[in-house]
Amino acid sequence: MTWSIIAREPATGEIGIAAASRFFAVGVRLPFIASGVGAIATQALVNSLYGTNGLRLLRGGHSATEVVAMLVAADAGRDHRQLHVMDSVGHVAAYTGAACVDWCGHLTGKDWSVAGNFLAGAAVLKDTVEAFLENSKLPMARRLVAAMQAGEAAGGDKRGKQSAVLKIYGEEEWPDLDLRVDDHTDPLAELERLEAVSRERFVYFARHLPRRADPVGLIDRDVIEAKIAAARATETTE
Repeated sequence: MTWSIIAREPATGEIGIAAASRFFAVGVRLPFIASGVGAIATQALVNSLYGTNGLRLLRGGHSATEVVAMLVAADAGRDHRQLHVMDSVGHVAAYTGAACVDWCGHLTGKDWSVAGNFLAGAAVLKDTVEAFLENSKLPMARRLVAAMQAGEAAGGDKRGKQSAVLKIYGEEEWPDLDLRVDDHTDPLAELERLEAVSRERFVYFARHLPRRADPVGLIDRDVIEAKIAAARATETTE
């Protein structure tokens, strides 16, 4: 009852997940990401243990293919599940259970994977992937939103629209961006709006907060404001 994309930016190691569904609060139970470890999306009749257990297996050195095989083998409800997994270097694996509602399926490639069920048709995933690949010059957040919007234009969830999520992780244990639209008549449009609002100030401000490499961060507010203004000016001219 959902479709989602997992993607990685090879140059930075940044990993993101975006998803949309005719289901309340898809962002609560579907996306799981750990910096330097990988990402997991669990959907159809969601089993969030796939997310928690899967990240533990990735941390333990198992490949994405091994993680999918182990999670599915241990689950008696596997036929009703859908799962895709990416490790820290962009290798992916996916599974679509035999009892998932048509249209259902998945596509995978280096540094990206898409999966969906209860969709209008195969074009939803195909167009999601094509838009993601065609927008390689966009920052990850906007690239994922554009990909999902292309999938929605191809029909999306055949039951309609309700919720969407966008999570982006970089080098830290916490997300660089974590946006959820839990109940909305046009959730991907709202997700796009929130992502744009995040660039008014939040994403630039957050860059100067404490992190592992700099546990103090910037504390001079005037310097922070100047850097925010410079970053916004650069983006406007690009």
